[in-house]
Amino acid sequence: MKTTSKNALILSAALSAAAATIALPGHALAASANDTTVILVHGAFADGSSWNQVTPLLQAKGVKVIAVQNPLSSLADDVAAVQRVVDAQTGKVVLVGHSWGGAVITQAGSSDKIKALVYVAAFAPSEGETLGSLGKDYPVPAGVATLKPDANGNLELSPESFAANFAQDVAKEKTAVLATTQGLFPAKAFGEQVTYVAWKNKPNYYIVASKDRMIDPGLQAAFAKKLNAVTTTVSSSHVPMLSQPKAVAEAIFAAVQR
Repeated sequence: MKTTSKNALILSAALSAAAATIALPGHALAASANDTTVILVHGAFADGSSWNQVTPLLQAKGVKVIAVQNPLSSLADDVAAVQRVVDAQTGKVVLVGHSWGGAVITQAGSSDKIKALVYVAAFAPSEGETLGSLGKDYPVPAGVATLKPDANGNLELSPESFAANFAQDVAKEKTAVLATTQGLFPAKAFGEQVTYVAWKNKPNYYIVASKDRMIDPGLQAAFAKKLNAVTTTVSSSHVPMLSQPKAVAEAIFAAVQR
């Protein structure tokens, strides 16, 4: 009886060891995901809540996610806000930028912690470029044509343009809420030069929104080519993270896994 019991214990230990060995790849993947923080950077005319559909999909995969609340006061201020969050992380970082947020992560992505950049229907300027200088060889998007500065030089989208041009594939009751949470964006920010280009030194991913009415889809494709980015094209408005969050989450998670 003692011998049988001893043999049973040996067999049980062997099976446990074998199971642990078989499970190692999955554990290694989980550890890699858990060691990486995804930092989400919103664009103009939006706030951190614009990532609310993507965040839970990444969290379900064991990824730590932080959505930065940019002040939208200047490129320098937004870059500083992102860099503070990056500096606070102990592991690797995937920086994700939407729209104007693409310019922000381009300038802010200097840390060695950053292992990849993900651009979501976003600007990807080169050194010395301003957002106002980009896209001159492309048609003026319908949404941009509706922007007019107020007496203080700030821009915002009307609720009507928000529904028709910013998020035309999102339910109208949601676009009405989104329009009320947008921040005022200083027109002068379109004249601020980018002085550092992170995408030259990092692996890049780009999500092209083919139905975008804020940044011409052709310009987005040109950005993706310039960055030599892993490119995903979705049939979406300017906010694929709201209308097609699964596709956006999958592209971000691919960057996390590299």
